[in-house]
Amino acid sequence: MLRVLAAGDHFVAPDLFLDALRTEGAAEFDGRTLTAGWPTEPFGPVGTGDSVVDEASGTEDDLIAALDGVRVCLTQMAPFTARVFEARPELEMVAVCRGGPVNVDLAAADAAGVAVAQAPGRNAAAAAEFAVGMMLAALRHIPLADGELRDGRWRGDFYAYDEAGLELDGATVGLVGYGAIGRIVARVLRAFGATVLVSDPYAPAEDGIELTDLDDLLRRASVVSLHARLTDETRGLIGTRELDLLPHGAVLVNTARGGLLDYGALPAALESGRLGGLALDVYDVEPPPPDWPLHRAPNVVATPHLAGATRQTAHRAAAIAAGEAARFLRGEALAHPANTVGSTR
Repeated sequence: MLRVLAAGDHFVAPDLFLDALRTEGAAEFDGRTLTAGWPTEPFGPVGTGDSVVDEASGTEDDLIAALDGVRVCLTQMAPFTARVFEARPELEMVAVCRGGPVNVDLAAADAAGVAVAQAPGRNAAAAAEFAVGMMLAALRHIPLADGELRDGRWRGDFYAYDEAGLELDGATVGLVGYGAIGRIVARVLRAFGATVLVSDPYAPAEDGIELTDLDDLLRRASVVSLHARLTDETRGLIGTRELDLLPHGAVLVNTARGGLLDYGALPAALESGRLGGLALDVYDVEPPPPDWPLHRAPNVVATPHLAGATRQTAHRAAAIAAGEAARFLRGEALAHPANTVGSTR
């Protein structure tokens, strides 16, 4: 009987994978499970030498043991390094329920002849809603006002003109990156009445947005939200030079990837007033250390990498991965291949 491993965690549980695979009408299979510690335990790099994967949860040894006799694995964060592929030559396919399978050594998977699939857009709605929520929180000082009231202070001065917040209606909002998440954010912002600028060299022209270059976007937007993928091209995309282009008092939101932003440049930008507000869900170091200079800054909204954390995302992720596994088992082309072997199925 076909042996399948559901290597889940405490967000996308193994049973979600197996239930989704049954819903896909997969032939009878022997479903095995493995549960990693994320998110109660932080993810991180796993591996040694030339094969180190990122944002992984669990150990190579536990994964190798669980893969005994397994042909297909559905996972979110299991660490698929070269060592794992070498130890389990019977493995044929890995379906990763993430938009980017950074926990898989794709070159090693190709070398081992293992097809890898991914799940683009699984958390697009969740992340887009969260990004807009962060904009509103920063523009209207919602977390600060909540904290003051809970501490017994009725801050009537927040209604004073100099302290009052700003609206999205009529604002110019710049989106850096225009993939699945950015498109939803733009749609929601237009409903608020905002003017939407987009900087993305790969974005097509569309009604309702204005395509422009990054420097022009930064000079014109009172709110800037990052939605780009982290690549060699985008790493460190926003630093001191770029922050200096912003209008005085602009709001910056990063719910994408910490590596897009130079976090060392942020305290000075806040102190000078160049940044009037900052909303962060991702960081260059996760979690930020206890001495992080922005921990107590009043105009900073900070959350612990929660943008994609909805129950719908977990079910959608499992369903996409199960769909890819079912296609593989039926001998069909993968809809979302992540490596060369997967693309040539």
